[in-house]
Amino acid sequence: MVSIYPFRALHPSKEESAYVPSVPYDVVDRDEAAACISENRKSFLRVIRSDAELPDLDPYDDAIYARARAVFDQMRAEGLFVQDAGESYSVYRVEYEGRVFTGLVACIGVSEYQTKVVKRHELTRYDKEEDRTRHIDAVGAHTGQVFLLYKDMQGIHDHLASLATGEMVAEMKTKSGAVHRIYPITDPDAIRKITGLFAEVPALYIADGHHRAKSAVNVYERRSERGDANLEASRFMGVLFAHDSVLIHGYSRLVRDLNGMAQDEFLSALGEIFTIRELNDVNTKASSITPDVPGKGQHLFHLYIGGRFYELTRTIDPAADAISRLDVSLLQERVFSPLLGITDPRGDERLAFMGGALPITDLIAGVDRGDYAFAILMQPTDVDEICDIADNDGIMPPKSTWFEPKLLSGLVVHSID
Repeated sequence: MVSIYPFRALHPSKEESAYVPSVPYDVVDRDEAAACISENRKSFLRVIRSDAELPDLDPYDDAIYARARAVFDQMRAEGLFVQDAGESYSVYRVEYEGRVFTGLVACIGVSEYQTKVVKRHELTRYDKEEDRTRHIDAVGAHTGQVFLLYKDMQGIHDHLASLATGEMVAEMKTKSGAVHRIYPITDPDAIRKITGLFAEVPALYIADGHHRAKSAVNVYERRSERGDANLEASRFMGVLFAHDSVLIHGYSRLVRDLNGMAQDEFLSALGEIFTIRELNDVNTKASSITPDVPGKGQHLFHLYIGGRFYELTRTIDPAADAISRLDVSLLQERVFSPLLGITDPRGDERLAFMGGALPITDLIAGVDRGDYAFAILMQPTDVDEICDIADNDGIMPPKSTWFEPKLLSGLVVHSID
């Protein structure tokens, strides 16, 4: 069963919360982070992407992590962050395009990850894992949260929503129009009730933040070896959402070349694998294409190549296991590896990814410019499939899921020093 813990949260002062929070560290590159910082010197990117302010240094130089700590300390000294007087939970509420998402900010024990009460469905990359490990250790804080799902059998979601009615301590509206708000839960009885509700939940599932979770475990283990671990270092910060309350988008693929094939030859090869239909009148302002063939029992993709859209379908093998039944698995095993020579989707520079609710025009632009030979729009993976795979210790292919809402960094911080 799940154990969660309140903590003394750090958050921007209310008047500064419109400026301090930022996108997570891993959705912008160094140059994009630098551009954001030049527009807003209060941006939390100065902490989580401190390499953007030291462009002449290797991004893994010790000075990068020292800079992150120095800027974080400066922000606290200048009053950009305040720390709650006592331990609390927080409701993290996001309003976006008519939808409301409600999550709980809490700490989870490192031991829950180690014993697989917190379940993961992706592998971590060592370089990214090591980067966040050094960052957390140097800054002395979990500067980004792990996005976690729970199966709601206790009415937890509705209970949390009912608590998001008091005074908020932080609020930010992003350029996309999403409004993020933090409501603290400080009443001891309310805290005990929430802790008890989650004690009946059998597991948590990582939706986003696999590297942040593993890095938090690494920091605790390294500090334990050094003899300077404390209670807070044995816990990491997460935001917990009911698994059926979030959105999942497909994670599109863009490929730079056809591995020496002509376009007609490539389409012919695909025709040996899929049933192919050309599509007309595609709404390119949308983020996905509604399939002509309704979903269950079919692998389904939408291909953009040579200025045209095609729908690719194939019957799912009823004998296939849970991972082999995924569209991303079939695409890798039948197309990317044998036809295109892309055997390592995690590291092959010929393959790029575009996730989320971005318009199809963004994919089209990359192909039409000649940056890519084609793009494939993926259908979203079902959240119950993801949980089932995690329950069975399965590992999904990289870039299989894109979850909404996308959480901000710097709205809530968990100090471990």
